[in-house]
Amino acid sequence: MPQERPAYVELGYSDDFGLTGLTEQLCCQNRRPVDRAAALAVAAHLADGSEGDEAVELGEDTRRLLHAPLPEQVLHGVWLAAAGRIFDPAGPGQDTRTWLQSLSDLATDRLRQNKRSYLPPPVKPVRDEDLCRAVVTQIRGLAEDLTAVTRLPDIAPDLEQVVTSADADVGFRLFLRALKAYSVRLPKERYDRFLDLGERLGYPVAVVRDGLAIDWPPIDTTHRDTSWDFGLSGLAGNAHQDWCPDTARREIHRAADTDEPRQSPGTAAALLLEDAQRLLHSPLSDATLTMLWVAASDAALRIDGRVWLQSVTDVCRERLSEVAPAHTHTPAVPSARTDSAATAVLREIRETAPAVTDKAISPRWQPLPAVHVMAALEQVVDRVDPDLGFRLFLRVLRPLSAPVTREQYGRYLALGERFGYGEHHVDEIEQLVEWPRTGS
Repeated sequence: MPQERPAYVELGYSDDFGLTGLTEQLCCQNRRPVDRAAALAVAAHLADGSEGDEAVELGEDTRRLLHAPLPEQVLHGVWLAAAGRIFDPAGPGQDTRTWLQSLSDLATDRLRQNKRSYLPPPVKPVRDEDLCRAVVTQIRGLAEDLTAVTRLPDIAPDLEQVVTSADADVGFRLFLRALKAYSVRLPKERYDRFLDLGERLGYPVAVVRDGLAIDWPPIDTTHRDTSWDFGLSGLAGNAHQDWCPDTARREIHRAADTDEPRQSPGTAAALLLEDAQRLLHSPLSDATLTMLWVAASDAALRIDGRVWLQSVTDVCRERLSEVAPAHTHTPAVPSARTDSAATAVLREIRETAPAVTDKAISPRWQPLPAVHVMAALEQVVDRVDPDLGFRLFLRVLRPLSAPVTREQYGRYLALGERFGYGEHHVDEIEQLVEWPRTGS
């Protein structure tokens, strides 16, 4: 985050916070307008949360606005938009600046409960020119929509003034809250740009994503939109020794329900379903399917492979029927492929096999010999799908503690790029790479 301040995610926040966290709570808790006393009660409850951490952000946000040369009409307009008109601070003898000062005082009083001598630190607004310009561009791109739904003719220039004269961080969050309060629909491309800005400001994903009305494109499993592992190999990577048959379905649900921030709802389930279907409808034997799951999951859950894959399929279909009913549930099962991608993956498996001949997965209990695992991986590549075979291969390298040379790692990265993997997918095995020693 700019200004050498820790990112909000590093500070432990997972949801919206500060002034915009307050407007979110006001909108969520109330369907009808509230008075000042009720709004202050919500603010006090917020400030009491997280041992006063929320009070810090509430105080920071209000002071950034109060210390800026913003006229009452600007403060009033952006507050009404962000709070969805649930509370209007401009009553008889009152104005928005007075309201913000009340919030600042409330936050300071809460923090003095822990430290009597507490004094609010100097205001350090986010004024990075490039960042301000990027936020203003997004506001202008939605100015017409915002004006129409808020019925505030100056809302776009008012938000711009907050960004450029007060603080880009608070301004962007107030802009997001206005979009959410009035359910302004956004194309996926604009949402992606919002996520990029949120990352620069150190926001948790929920600050941008939760509550936005996004026009999601149909699920496309050829564009994964994730930086990490996915599908069956991703599920195996999340397995741990506490998994048991009685809770297995819950673990599948957890994987199928967890879409990445840039994925259309249901994408995680669609990717997982595709892998499971390809294996279920393949010519691989039951024993081979069981061996593949046990190997990829590091023996975290020893279960019949075909039964497990059928459970995965059932859960994924349930998830898709809820969030993406138009998605075709049964992906085409590719025929055995012998193209250059398959040849390249087979080469990597066969080059690694001699180095793990004497190794086994779960060597102390029902050991699974590496030679059998490598043979099963070859079958996946040759008879099912080289992409899935390569992902499962990467997954078993860690429990086998297989040594990886720099040259091999470079080829793995190239294959990952070829298959469209995200930036952190292959580098999950980086600890296995034999890097040259530095120094004498």
